[in-house]
Amino acid sequence: MELDLWTLFWLFLASGLAGFVDSIAGGGGIITLPALLAAGIPPHQALATNKLQSSFGSFTAAMNYARLGLMNPRELLVGVLFTLIGAATGATVVQWFPADRLESLIVVMLIVIFIYTALTPKLGLEPRPHRIPHGLFYTIFGLLIGFYDGFFGPGTGSFWTMSLVLLLGLDLKAATAQTKLFNFTSNIVSLAVFIYAGLVLWVAGIVMGMGQIVGAFLGSTMVHKQEVKFVRVFFLIVTAATILKLMLF
Repeated sequence: MELDLWTLFWLFLASGLAGFVDSIAGGGGIITLPALLAAGIPPHQALATNKLQSSFGSFTAAMNYARLGLMNPRELLVGVLFTLIGAATGATVVQWFPADRLESLIVVMLIVIFIYTALTPKLGLEPRPHRIPHGLFYTIFGLLIGFYDGFFGPGTGSFWTMSLVLLLGLDLKAATAQTKLFNFTSNIVSLAVFIYAGLVLWVAGIVMGMGQIVGAFLGSTMVHKQEVKFVRVFFLIVTAATILKLMLF
């Protein structure tokens, strides 16, 4: 499928905005996936191409967070491994399953996250003791959230961030940084499955990937410079936008 230059330009702008938003609070897919569908790309090809372009953004954000000292990838290898397994399974299953059946459940879960975060203003403002061993946490949630991201995707960043804050006691900055590494893992593994299935549109995905790099670098750098309260507000806005997108479109 060929796209004209004007369409590619708008996809580039959409991915730049998405990379900026996603690197701060997740939710970039609520911008890029509708943009791909609006360009006339069939759903499964849009999902596959979305994984290609988002891999650029999540990698850029993860590496920038590591460079800025907000997370250490070597300490998260267990989470990366089980996220990889979960995402590969989810991306395989989704090709034979109508993902829209999950939407009502995901909306409810995101609403709970939004309300809980809004009503607990001190949540994630500073580190707290963990409630579950790190290895067990990364095994369970790597499989579960990795599968979900490979299978469907919207809200993945919110689920990772809130899980890291509530169960491992991270502040929102550290949780956001770790989330990007796990997002990249599930993105790249899902992408490999979609490439094997021949569903990726390379030109659109690479053009959008360039936009993702710019947006993700700017967003992750901003998180480093801002207070945790800024990340919290941005997280609430993006979670609300994801809920609205799933309910109305």
